[in-house]
Amino acid sequence: MRHKVLILGGGFAGLSAARALKKADADITLVDRRNFHLFQPLLYQVATGTLSPSDIAGPLRSIFSKQRNVRVLLGEARDIDAAKRVVTLADGTALEYDTLIVAAGSTTTYFGHDDWAPHAPCLKSMEDAVEMRHRIYFAFEKAELEGAEGQSPWLTFVIVGAGATGVELAGALSEIARKTLKDDFRSIHPEQSQLLIVDQAPRLLPAFSEHLAMKAEKQLLELGVRVRCGLRVTCIDSDGVKLERPDGTSFEIPSKTVLWAGGVAIPGIVKDLVHAADAPADRRGLVKVQPDLTVPNHPEIFVVGDIAFVEQEDGRGLPGVAQVAMQQGKYAGQTILRRLKAQGPLPPFQYSDRGDLAVIGRAAAVAKVFGHELWGFPAWFVWAFIHILYLIEFQSRIIVMIRWAFQYVTFSRGARLITGADHEKN
Repeated sequence: MRHKVLILGGGFAGLSAARALKKADADITLVDRRNFHLFQPLLYQVATGTLSPSDIAGPLRSIFSKQRNVRVLLGEARDIDAAKRVVTLADGTALEYDTLIVAAGSTTTYFGHDDWAPHAPCLKSMEDAVEMRHRIYFAFEKAELEGAEGQSPWLTFVIVGAGATGVELAGALSEIARKTLKDDFRSIHPEQSQLLIVDQAPRLLPAFSEHLAMKAEKQLLELGVRVRCGLRVTCIDSDGVKLERPDGTSFEIPSKTVLWAGGVAIPGIVKDLVHAADAPADRRGLVKVQPDLTVPNHPEIFVVGDIAFVEQEDGRGLPGVAQVAMQQGKYAGQTILRRLKAQGPLPPFQYSDRGDLAVIGRAAAVAKVFGHELWGFPAWFVWAFIHILYLIEFQSRIIVMIRWAFQYVTFSRGARLITGADHEKN
């Protein structure tokens, strides 16, 4: 019987692992609860109406249509039996494996305040992006209906989270208010919208150098975005956000549109794996893997991507970004391939840091690429090139390039659709 490889997750890590096994004499089964691969770094562009959902997603069956050793299944893993080497899906389907790759990705956390979720949509899935797009454009419509001006809660947008996602959202929102919608309304002036980023962190973009963070904040200020760091969120409801200063005093920002760009959490299947395989985990729930990305005492189980903790020399883990997931997925696939060919093991996994990128707006970004710091148009150009390069399907690359070129010239956003349920009625 052929070797059975089971991959849980069709994100960057799962996709890279399956592709690395293209020439393997094995039967590969890839399971995902969505039938498409989602290019998450561009989700914010769906949320702000620059791109349509189909522009940043590719059907998994289409991606693997010519890789005959891969079978794609639509399902959600619910239970792992490490002793019997069986994974059970939500519908009861049992899948046996000889080698398991867990690439389940991460979910959003509201740090124990799940009651904030209805008032502050996050940005983790396609549904999240469509919901966020609804909130953004609905706010301008309500402001027009009420003839709102100045400090109206409908024209005040608060982004919780000062990381790359929060910065990218803020920059896009500024362009929407100041350029895209500037002449579309009669009773309001969208360019007078109040845009804020708030975070408990001491500064913007903690993953970047202080120099690049300062450059990013300067570019945001030029776009009319205010950054308020060192503030702890204590409450989010339908009226706005309550914040606490370091000295313990509190104040509230009235806002009808709060957008969550905060932390991430571990999905349930990973917690099940930790229990089933007696795997070590850090305080966040990340699986502490061996240097070859396998679970201790279970060389047949690989854990890759956002859910893996690979300890570095400074004691910290790797960031939960796409390039880490792709490199780990590829490494796991190559390791399995060498095992099947009875070849020696690969050296321990080493992450090759190719840099960090955060786009702020039109010809505005910050980047650290191969040790060099860039900002402004050069950083924006590098960001655009890399994102186009990593889009999965060739058709998507062409469409995104055309849309970006058109928006660069006109500031127009063609996907400004208010779809889905009216959140005010929920």
